[in-house]
Amino acid sequence: MGTEAWLTAGVLLAMLAGLASGRVAPDLALGGALLLLLISGIIGPAEAIAGFANPGVATIALLYIVAAGMKETGAVRGMAARLIGQPRSTLDAQARLIGPIAALSAFTNNTPLVAAMLPVLDSTARRAGIAASRLFMPLSFAAILGGMCTLIGTSTNLVVHGLIKQHNALPDATPIREFGMFTVAWVGVPVMAVGLAYILVFGRALLPTREDPMSAEASAKRYMTEVRVERGSPVAGKNVEEAGLRHLPGLFLSRIDRGDRSITAVGPGERVREGDVLVLVGDLDSVVDLQSTRGLTPVTAESDEANGGNRHSMKLIEAVVSPSSPLVGQTVRDAAIRSRYNAVVIAAHRFGHKLSGKIGDIVIHPGDTLLLEAGPDFASRYRGSSEFHLVSELEGAAAPRHARAPIAIGIMVALVAALSAGLLQPMVGAMAAAGLMIITRCCTGPQARASIDWSVLIVVASAFGIGNAMQASGLAPFLADRLIDVAGSGGPVAILAAIYVLTVVFTMLMSNTAAAVLMFPVAIDAASVAGIDALPVAVLVAIAASADFSTPLGYQTNLMVLGPGGYRWIDFTRFGTPLTLLAGAVAIGATMVAFGPLGTS
Repeated sequence: MGTEAWLTAGVLLAMLAGLASGRVAPDLALGGALLLLLISGIIGPAEAIAGFANPGVATIALLYIVAAGMKETGAVRGMAARLIGQPRSTLDAQARLIGPIAALSAFTNNTPLVAAMLPVLDSTARRAGIAASRLFMPLSFAAILGGMCTLIGTSTNLVVHGLIKQHNALPDATPIREFGMFTVAWVGVPVMAVGLAYILVFGRALLPTREDPMSAEASAKRYMTEVRVERGSPVAGKNVEEAGLRHLPGLFLSRIDRGDRSITAVGPGERVREGDVLVLVGDLDSVVDLQSTRGLTPVTAESDEANGGNRHSMKLIEAVVSPSSPLVGQTVRDAAIRSRYNAVVIAAHRFGHKLSGKIGDIVIHPGDTLLLEAGPDFASRYRGSSEFHLVSELEGAAAPRHARAPIAIGIMVALVAALSAGLLQPMVGAMAAAGLMIITRCCTGPQARASIDWSVLIVVASAFGIGNAMQASGLAPFLADRLIDVAGSGGPVAILAAIYVLTVVFTMLMSNTAAAVLMFPVAIDAASVAGIDALPVAVLVAIAASADFSTPLGYQTNLMVLGPGGYRWIDFTRFGTPLTLLAGAVAIGATMVAFGPLGTS
């Protein structure tokens, strides 16, 4: 191994040490490593930035926008909520959850999918009396398993597809068959099936029963809110029981205002009518969920049109009134909050007191918490102001674009059909779908820009440059030779197992996409030396890079559920390690079966 290979190895070890310490963000670690390799002359500028121009990286960015359209219209959340329904037990909830999530994750980015599903599952858990920790980890794992099954299911598959195209463009390279829409399904589907069965069989014994402390604190804060039943609302014409208003998770139906009269102690047989105002009391998460429910719109003190059709561009803000605020002593109606702040009050909370009457009649006291529907600049303008003790912006728009949900679903179905039939290249299809999401107003331009996770793209693009350095310096061929020396005597099965294990170990230390990029040249060189067809090896790298369930760092969705589920690191180790091992055994076996005798050429 030459000097350049040793230098590349040293940079990689320093990068891995920084990632393992947890003190360096992945994008900074990989970007810094790429800079060192560029300055040292191991790669030139063209090789260093090749990843930023790779179609696979561009496709990932565009699919974030497609997923934003599905999320902002409430399409994903609505479909999943209907499929999950009202479970009767923990096992029933898990069984209703993991199948639909895996199916949805196969065709949409799993990160926004999990983000959209967390509040749905939180409501489901509270309604069924189930600890959220029994559902959140299965949610993440099911999304990961489903993403393994198609080309667009996870960024890892797209990255490996891009690496194959890059490899095939080299002048002296032996061509590798490119991924089709379902090439990875030959391995991904068996892994998914076994993984989902594992969750159902062992979840009861291995999943913890914990509560997110932030959720418990939020549940203690009871808001009063009012919503109007709009014309054509799904609840109109049904009685309280049929409409699902009797046992709302985290909410209590206090009364119904109908014209000039109020119906208190609402019975289950009371029929809900269009124009009724429902007065409810509940915790913050439940009140926020209610605001995004189709057919129910918040009633405000200043206008019955609550920002008209502009709610999709508004933000939900929690604001605590300070003693020096000009709002103190005035009723919500008289405080002119719309003209003063470009905001409306949709719910209110007063610690230690039960609020009654109408929101507009509430006299504002110091310390009151107001849930506002406000312009997107409210938080930046009034955070730190003397008028509010605390200003907190909640994630997402004030209300989904429900009317455009069928359009978003149609665009997604068209994308999947076009890619499955081979009518469009993945990047072209993703670009067309992303453009249609914006043109049809399934999401706005700012929402589209905000949906792209730039840190992930920097990690992936930087990893491409580092992979080029491993190849150019001779480090990748050296590691491939050592892998063959160690595992070659065991035949193709041992070589495939060694590649799989190394990829999973890399995933534990860095992001899944970066692991795939760094292992790809090593795996392809090892396949060439051993005489193994490169396509099954590439598929195995893609699967392995997404198959670490044993740590929260193994996949971004694991980090997303860590806090809300009240999990500890050991919870992932206990429940995820057996699944990681099981997935490896199934993946290697499925690879050998799907791609010929032991995957040999």
